[in-house]
Amino acid sequence: MRARPVPPAAPPLFAALLDPACYPHPVARVRMIETHISWVLLTGEFAYKIKKPVNLGFVDFTTLGLRHYYCGEELRLNRRLAPGLYLEVVSVRGDPGAPRIGGDGPVLDYAVKMREFPQEALASRRIAGGGFGAAEIDALAALVAEFHAGAPPAGPARHLGTPDAVLSAAQQNFEQMLPLTRTVTEVRTLRMLRQWTEREHGGRRNAFERRRREGFVRECHGDLHLGNITMIDGRPVPFDCIEFNDALRWIDVMSEVAFLAMDLEDRGRRDLAWRFLNRYIETTGDYAGIPVLRFYLVYRALVRAKVHLLRSRQPRLPRGEKTRLSRAFHDYLRLAARYAKPERAALVITHGPSGSGKTTLTQPLVEALGAVRLRSDVERKRMHGLGPLSSSRSGPGTGIYTAAATAETYRRLGALAQDALHAGFSVVADAAFLGRGERDAFRAIAEALDAPFLILDFRAPPGVLRARVAERLARADDASEAGLAVLEQQLAAREPLTPAEMAAAYAVHANGPVAHDMWRPLIERLRQSAGSKVAVPGARATHPDHGKIA
Repeated sequence: MRARPVPPAAPPLFAALLDPACYPHPVARVRMIETHISWVLLTGEFAYKIKKPVNLGFVDFTTLGLRHYYCGEELRLNRRLAPGLYLEVVSVRGDPGAPRIGGDGPVLDYAVKMREFPQEALASRRIAGGGFGAAEIDALAALVAEFHAGAPPAGPARHLGTPDAVLSAAQQNFEQMLPLTRTVTEVRTLRMLRQWTEREHGGRRNAFERRRREGFVRECHGDLHLGNITMIDGRPVPFDCIEFNDALRWIDVMSEVAFLAMDLEDRGRRDLAWRFLNRYIETTGDYAGIPVLRFYLVYRALVRAKVHLLRSRQPRLPRGEKTRLSRAFHDYLRLAARYAKPERAALVITHGPSGSGKTTLTQPLVEALGAVRLRSDVERKRMHGLGPLSSSRSGPGTGIYTAAATAETYRRLGALAQDALHAGFSVVADAAFLGRGERDAFRAIAEALDAPFLILDFRAPPGVLRARVAERLARADDASEAGLAVLEQQLAAREPLTPAEMAAAYAVHANGPVAHDMWRPLIERLRQSAGSKVAVPGARATHPDHGKIA
């Protein structure tokens, strides 16, 4: 949201705080940003965030004592991810007509003092101009994965993140939105989504309980969307976490991940949404979160719908702002409805020796298709307690590369693929699949789940393969440990695709330049076999920047 003069709905105190003389440091001009629960005063070097005296059910700032307490919580919690931004809690003192930050006299209110950053540095602003892309998403996925790994899990004695708590938070969206809706279509859509939410929750109840029991309910950020991420010194910095409601912060990590993915997709960047999801899941190994991911995608879209609806109903808003907020509400409502009616999931496997481009070229495919990718090189090492770039010190056919270890790796990939397909998500299994039995096992999974099945047949001349494998080993930046000896074994032992398999195959010639829209024909083929719409690269939706509301 852009800074603007003090709004008509703000109390007189804030008109007074626009005076540069109110601050204990040089100020040329004061601007204000308003959200549905706070006012933020921008002074150039510093920003001061003051909480509105509101009670919206999920947040209560109605007393000075509560606002003081939650200012302290905001400082403490946001220093986890943005220690350089959050400085201290300060008092606003004096007379309402002539207040002073940190001055003398009676306490009028409290504020969180922050270092100000340019509004243009927000990820929500940068993404529209291409300034928040793949590199930033990869850095953010790594940061969020590390943050979640270090966040404390909810203890068994606390009632945070239980299946009942998850459902209660989801139901609050409908309880708070339905009284404010004005059209038959809005009511019908919300009622449909409430029925879907209750049905999906009932079907996944055991999964929610298992997630909590296994430590995936943690003290998260709670409000991780692009409007709450800024770029500082070339790196993404999340800020403005939820401090006012424990239940909205102690959540399943997959709920947090879903929030950012949903926000990216709403802004027309499905590619970045799925890049983020896959990077996070591949880093953490949290494939067990995929069965609850769709529930959280719908829930998060409805959270944003609610925030914009509540804000649009506040009095004395400018007409243009009210229209923008109402449009955003409807966009999020449509996105939630789309998540609740998933496309038919497909199973895609790769086929090709080391160096044939499987990992490089399936990256744009999973982003365009909206699919979960399973990498055998990564999962093999994870099964043996190794990181992706850790060396197993195994030779060909030994250590983690024995025939038994390879068979177990494919069984693991099959189980993960089955879970993701059950949850309604397409899967791209990135492995060599040089043996007919390995391919047959995955075809059987697809047939059992009535999922379209496709084999990506990666082809490149032996000389190209040898050069690529040698270069990759020299770089030491990939999970694969295959050297030239392994490649020669693969070329000698691979079982070619049968005529029946060729009918389900899609040839990928990986020895030339990569065309931007190389996967368009394949996705169209999947769309036809699935009998439902599948996104095509380049055909992204365009949504306005909904701004920073919470």
